[in-house]
Amino acid sequence: MRNIRTILYAAAASMALTVPALAAQCGNNAGGFNQWKAAFAGEAQAAGVGQRGLQALANARYATGTIQADRNQKSFKYSLSKFMQVRGADTIVSQGRKRKARSAGFYQSLEQRYGVPAGVILAIHGMETGFGGFMGKSEVVSAITTLAYDCRRSAFFVPHAIGALKLVDQGAITNATKGAKHGELGHTQFLPGNALKYGVDADGNGRVDFYNQTDALASTANFLRKKGWKPGQGYQEGQPNFNVIKQWNAATVYQQAIAIMAARIDG
Repeated sequence: MRNIRTILYAAAASMALTVPALAAQCGNNAGGFNQWKAAFAGEAQAAGVGQRGLQALANARYATGTIQADRNQKSFKYSLSKFMQVRGADTIVSQGRKRKARSAGFYQSLEQRYGVPAGVILAIHGMETGFGGFMGKSEVVSAITTLAYDCRRSAFFVPHAIGALKLVDQGAITNATKGAKHGELGHTQFLPGNALKYGVDADGNGRVDFYNQTDALASTANFLRKKGWKPGQGYQEGQPNFNVIKQWNAATVYQQAIAIMAARIDG
């Protein structure tokens, strides 16, 4: 008997070639996920996703843990002081200062190229993964396609699902690559669409690897610069670059925490 995933992939590819692309129908549980994948394959192919990406889509599994996490986001509910305590702000600042001193030349080079101070990059790195200590254990492709299928925020996640499949095509990730619950990947937890758009091969080995610290931190600086970072300008609330920090995370307390910890690291 042919493997069901192979059948699904073949059917999806055939559908993409023989019928006009229609928007895949979102859902609120696992029941319609396979049907959605078959329809979404047409959208993905029309967006330029190749065979490896389509196969990764066919192999994607409904990520129940991702849905549970998306329904229970606590960061939006915390006060700033509570959030700083929960996220271990003092430890991040202490470790950030040590890392800045130990690799001063690297962070200076990032600031010279992108205009983003070391403290901001280090605060993000510390907040996102504890400086690479924990980068997640959810399958990126499954997580991000589950969110693209889920009706709650489908429109937001569809471009990131396409991005993830294109990253598979490029060999930057595989169907088994692990990341955070919402499909974020690497040292600073890039959403796949942003990874595709802002990724930088900073170590010059011919590929962008978000699980490589050099590439990940340069990509983070590049993201901020492309989002409007003004070199030499302030980044606390009310200052020009705070609006750029807002582009990194939607939670106000998260934005405030990055700015406060960055200033302490750079101070």
